[in-house]
Amino acid sequence: MNLYEVIRRPILTEKNTRLMERHNQYTFEVARKANKAQIQEAIEVAFGVRVLNVRTSIVPGKPRRRGRTVGGSKPWKKAVVTLAPGDRIDIFQGI
Repeated sequence: MNLYEVIRRPILTEKNTRLMERHNQYTFEVARKANKAQIQEAIEVAFGVRVLNVRTSIVPGKPRRRGRTVGGSKPWKKAVVTLAPGDRIDIFQGI
């Protein structure tokens, strides 16, 4: 898997903002097939930082309904990345 296919998008919520400020942790949506080593390498190459820890979880899809049609959103994978002290990702700072 190409390194630039691993990271899908950053996740910005109130909880994740607190993690960034207090613990230097950043949250991303990543490819379902990506493992922790691939996620770590992709973050280090894309942002030029040193990653200490990667935690992943699969977020289940939510049931959706439109009239009589029942469906659902797809499950996705979330990665919480802990950076080394002094490192930070600047795309999050302006938000």
